[in-house]
Amino acid sequence: MHTNRLIVFIKNPTAGKVKTRLAEMIGEQKALKIYQHLLDHTLRVSSSADADKIVYYSDFIPANDVWKKAGFEQALQSGTDLGERMTNAFRSSFIKGYEKIILIGSDCFEIDPEHIEDAFSKLSDHDLVAGPAKDGGYYLIGMKEPNPEIFADIKWSQPDVLKITPEKASSKGLKTALTDELSDIDDFSDLMNYPVLMNLL
Repeated sequence: MHTNRLIVFIKNPTAGKVKTRLAEMIGEQKALKIYQHLLDHTLRVSSSADADKIVYYSDFIPANDVWKKAGFEQALQSGTDLGERMTNAFRSSFIKGYEKIILIGSDCFEIDPEHIEDAFSKLSDHDLVAGPAKDGGYYLIGMKEPNPEIFADIKWSQPDVLKITPEKASSKGLKTALTDELSDIDDFSDLMNYPVLMNLL
């Protein structure tokens, strides 16, 4: 077993359930097409990580999809909100003995293997690592011991999520490191920054 663990949170690619803000502008089928491209990108990036890998699905675990074929362990997200779902995923990996755990989502088209490698490296001398997203959230979060308080009582749709997280860590005496700031793709204005994705429409 590797001592590093990479967790990937994804939504099952179903029209009407993914990229809903984007779908309001371009329609559900095109939004699904964009999300599938983001999933493909996330799979390529995460596959090269020097870590054991697991993908957490939002609704159900497919029998034999591309993630399983790529060697990812499969699991189902559990919890009433994003904070609880992340807490449960981290807890499960810590119980299994992993020492450094990074969690990423599937909304960032700018993330590359170096960002994940940098995050694992920063955990060598920090307790927490976060990848700031330009919308005020984060595209990556990592830690080396359970800290469920980090994810408690946060309104995840608000623009100050990243600001709150280091404050919570600091109040517990934890040191936080940041990786590069990147953009998530949530709405049409985000999408317009990526011609390769716009060409899919």
